Amino acid sequence: MREARKHPAEPATTPLPRVGPLPRPASPAQAREVLKAEAFPAPDVQAVTLTATEFTSICPRTGQPDFGSVIIEYAPAGRCLESKALKYYLWSYRDEGAFCESLAGRIADDVVYAIAPRAVRVEVSQNVRGGIAIVAEARRGKGDRGRGKGKGD
Repeated sequence: MREARKHPAEPATTPLPRVGPLPRPASPAQAREVLKAEAFPAPDVQAVTLTATEFTSICPRTGQPDFGSVIIEYAPAGRCLESKALKYYLWSYRDEGAFCESLAGRIADDVVYAIAPRAVRVEVSQNVRGGIAIVAEARRGKGDRGRGKGKGD
């Protein structure tokens, strides 16, 4: 499995509150550290699918919001993503300018960074805007069928 992309160093993260409202993420880089810190030991499961239907980012060209969904499917190795931390992580993209295609790859890399699964598939779907809907997929690990960058690329 390929190594996750390196991001600038961020200050140490504090755990998410167990109850009450979530604090606003400072940045996607900071939120990925929370995603890693909040991961928990994997039970005896072979696959996990998480679907976020209220994903928002910003179009880097127009500055307009892009609405859509994210599906994360992974085969746990030793750790699992905590759903509250994932919600926090995805929220960090609300003010982030990024193309749909780069979001799929970045989220896949961050899942690898956070929990080192045996395999992960991330699908980012952006709702129709200007008559065009976009679906981008990124795979990492076993069964990626040569997609993405890995050994030999």
